[in-house]
Amino acid sequence: MTVRAQDVVAAFIAKGVTAATAESLTAGLVAATLADVPGASGMLRGGVVSYASEVKAGLLDVSPQLLAEVGSVDAEVARQMAQGARAACGADYGVSTTGVAGPDALDGKPVGTVFVAVAGPDRTAVRECHFSGSRGEIRQAARDAALELLFAAIS
Repeated sequence: MTVRAQDVVAAFIAKGVTAATAESLTAGLVAATLADVPGASGMLRGGVVSYASEVKAGLLDVSPQLLAEVGSVDAEVARQMAQGARAACGADYGVSTTGVAGPDALDGKPVGTVFVAVAGPDRTAVRECHFSGSRGEIRQAARDAALELLFAAIS
């Protein structure tokens, strides 16, 4: 089941909580999809597009040692990105995406490998996904997975 952005926005507003994004392969697609919903300003605090590892470390407080050891396509990197988005934007929840949209493998991970994470007040959840299709299709699938995980975090 695909969660619609309207449902995420409505659920967050109903609970009086906010969200922020940290996006690598989706490059702002999650934030833009949420912002397309009228009233999203009631829940969306902001976001960071962090393609480069230096941006992940500098703006999202992802461990530079972790990035050097495992690269950016990793569950713990996704976890730290989500926590960093939450802290950087002063949000109740942070959601992150990191992975390989193609055309080539990255950090030893095949095209379609994606990690999404949501950090909240009480816990952080990380999901590993494996998508197929074109670069655009993988990015859209990663966006959808992030919205689903974000919705699940407050349901």
